[in-house]
Amino acid sequence: MNDSAVARWSALILIALMMFFAYMFVDVMSPLKTLVEGARGWDSGVFGTYAASEYILNVCGFLIIAGIILDKMGIRFTGTLSASLMVIGAALKYIGISDWFQGTSFAEWLNSWWVAMPASAKMASLGFMIFGCGCEMAGTTVSKSIAKWFKGKEMALAMGLEMAIARLGVFAVMWIAPIIAAKFAANGMQSIVAPVAFCGGLLCIGLIFFLVFCGMDKKFDKQLVAAGMATEEKSPEDEFHLRDLGKIFSSKMFWIVAMLCVLYYSAIFPFQRYAPNFLEVTLGVDAATGAKLFSVFPILAMCLTPVLGIFLDRVGKGASMLMVGAVIMIVCHLSFAFLLPLFPYKWLAVLLIVTLGVSFSLVPAALWPSVPKIIDEKVLGSAYCLIFWVQNLGLCFVPLLIGKVLASTGGYVVPMIIFSSFGVLAFIFSLLLKAEDHKKGFGLELPNIKK
Repeated sequence: MNDSAVARWSALILIALMMFFAYMFVDVMSPLKTLVEGARGWDSGVFGTYAASEYILNVCGFLIIAGIILDKMGIRFTGTLSASLMVIGAALKYIGISDWFQGTSFAEWLNSWWVAMPASAKMASLGFMIFGCGCEMAGTTVSKSIAKWFKGKEMALAMGLEMAIARLGVFAVMWIAPIIAAKFAANGMQSIVAPVAFCGGLLCIGLIFFLVFCGMDKKFDKQLVAAGMATEEKSPEDEFHLRDLGKIFSSKMFWIVAMLCVLYYSAIFPFQRYAPNFLEVTLGVDAATGAKLFSVFPILAMCLTPVLGIFLDRVGKGASMLMVGAVIMIVCHLSFAFLLPLFPYKWLAVLLIVTLGVSFSLVPAALWPSVPKIIDEKVLGSAYCLIFWVQNLGLCFVPLLIGKVLASTGGYVVPMIIFSSFGVLAFIFSLLLKAEDHKKGFGLELPNIKK
């Protein structure tokens, strides 16, 4: 079935749209930071805790369990579970920030302990934790799905297009959330509930799309069995066992990739949470304008990632692309720290944001298609989940760190220096990755398409 271009690309679109809606929900509150602080009594520290909550359960071990579920139960079961968790988490987050919830006895009870966090933030964080479990599990499931459907074909292009479509969600929500908030304003106050409800509804549509993909994947599996390329039951050699996790943890390349991943993404995703407010403060614009300016971040990434995927499929040079991406990120964050405050022009901000988007194309486009080259296919799901688990350690604690630093310093210079330092470390690990690949011959610099 995957020999049909229409079939395999249709499957990709279905799962990519699910991630598009997920990325919209991830950042729906980012352009509303100032609004939610005024409406619900949050501050930068509370917002940082809320942003970190997406990753807390993953860091506590859920992603390890998710990897085992993925390799034991398959992509259809795991993807349906992950999409369902996202919907449930979104519903709880909606309840937490809703107007009617604030006066309930349950909200008053939540307010009675850990008074630094309002009840709305506690409930929203709980929902975001559950959503985060589903979102990260969905990301690994999608990666394994693409590896399955595009094996020996345009794998890097497919992964690049999936990432491009997902990132379009960041662009879309930076524009849509302020518009919806203003459209549903009441009593002179913009709505923080309406954008969350809208994106939550899209997650339900994403769940339906994945169920359609499940039907296609089930048919694909039957064709593989009929063609003798797979069996109904896995052989003992192909069956996943818990001891196989030791093979992953003992792999030097796994740890290099995992550390590169956590360092790079710790300078990107936590920055996204604060970027609209950073532009608002640095350029002296309103929150909606700051969100619109930052919305250009994924634009060039969306355009470049598929092109880079084609390059990787046909030419290679994946390890080298990781190094270049890390250098670009370092330059951009240092420019945010020192150059933009001196020359607070919108055009300069857009230029830096778009350039950062180039880095966001180079690194993921080269990173994720490299994992199947270094990890056995039967533990590929666990490997992706373990990499995401290490990544989530950074994504959990970095927003907390940035929130505390921002609250104590009152400015963004130190946070941007912290982000750039992650880039320096990521560059060092990219050098180690290229050296290890040269020594062991994993083929990270080789093209993906087999001729």
